[in-house]
Order: sequence, then structure tokens, then C-alpha cells
Amino acid sequence: MLVQYAYLKPMRLQTGGSVLAGKLALERGWAINVGGGFHHCSGDKGGGFCPYADITLLIRFLVLHQMIQNAMIVDLDAHQGNGYERDFLGVPEVYIMDMYNKYIYPNDKHAKRAIRKKVELGNKVEDMEYMLKLRQNLKEALKEFKPDILGIVKRDEFVFETCKAENIPIVMLTSGGYLRKTARIIADSIMNLHRKGLIQG
Repeated sequence: MLVQYAYLKPMRLQTGGSVLAGKLALERGWAINVGGGFHHCSGDKGGGFCPYADITLLIRFLVLHQMIQNAMIVDLDAHQGNGYERDFLGVPEVYIMDMYNKYIYPNDKHAKRAIRKKVELGNKVEDMEYMLKLRQNLKEALKEFKPDILGIVKRDEFVFETCKAENIPIVMLTSGGYLRKTARIIADSIMNLHRKGLIQG
């Protein structure tokens, strides 16, 4: 009972928030769910503190209701997003760009086969190098694939600017915020997007 109330119920609400964010992004051009982004969970298996496959559910919901035909996932969390990668392995309508530290959890070789734009990073990558790789690879990915909707998990301003220029609706799932330090970083990022006029309230 305690696990249901204290952990699983809040996670289900965040999962519903991801689906709602997808619908709102199509209406408004953007949406942010400060919960969700459970990228280690697949449709049949949890992992890495991720109990529900909200990313898979979001995309499948929008496709099922004929709101989109395809989607691009840009995962910029430090960890490989192996959950949804397993769900969308061999699905050409879902393009996955994953930029992650290749030396840390989960190092899921099977799931890596679903990644169409793989950017493996080492430890201690400097900001300039990171942003250079992000710019180059996101531009290449958008030349290779034109999505109806794009979901990002982090690294916000550049991705929002790029998608706005391409007129692509964007769903941002923060995949964190459960520590004070990361919650502040996420809040600052959202405030920056608002100041730059990339999102309006």
C-alpha cells in the first residue's frame, strides 16, 4: 500500500502528464512535463527507477488516435534511453537520437540497435564539445527524418530554437527534478526558454 501511494501513484500521474504534454504540444507547438521521461522502462519491463513507459505510451497514444504518423525522440540524458529503444526497435516511424555517456548504466547493446543517430560520449565532456556535437547531430537527424512531433529529454534552448525554426511541435520531459540541484537547473532552463520567447505562458 505504501509503495502504491508514495511511489507508483505519483509516477502514474507523471505518465499521464507526458501523454497530456504530447496532445498540448500538437495544439500549441510546445509542452513541458516536469515529471515523466522514464526512459529506462519498456512496455514490458521497468528499470533504473522508471516504473512506467511514458515515452512509449505517449507516442503510441498519439499514433493510435491519428494525431501523428511519426515521431523523433532526442534523448539528452546522460544515460542511454534503453526502455523506449527496445519498444521501437525496427519501427521506422520513430527516429531515435540518443546522446549519452557510453561508460555508465545501462549499456544495453540490444536496445542500441534502435538508435538511428547515436552520439556516444566519454566521461568529463566539456560544454563546448557537447554543444558542438549536439548541434551537428540534431541538424543531421532533422535532415534524415521529418517528424510530426519531437520529444526531448534535456538541453533545451538549442533544441527549442531548432524545432521552432522547422515548425516541429516539441514535448519536453525532464526525466528528473527529484533532487534540489536538478530541480533548480530544470526551473532555470524553463525560465530561460520563456525569457527567450521560445515558450509563452
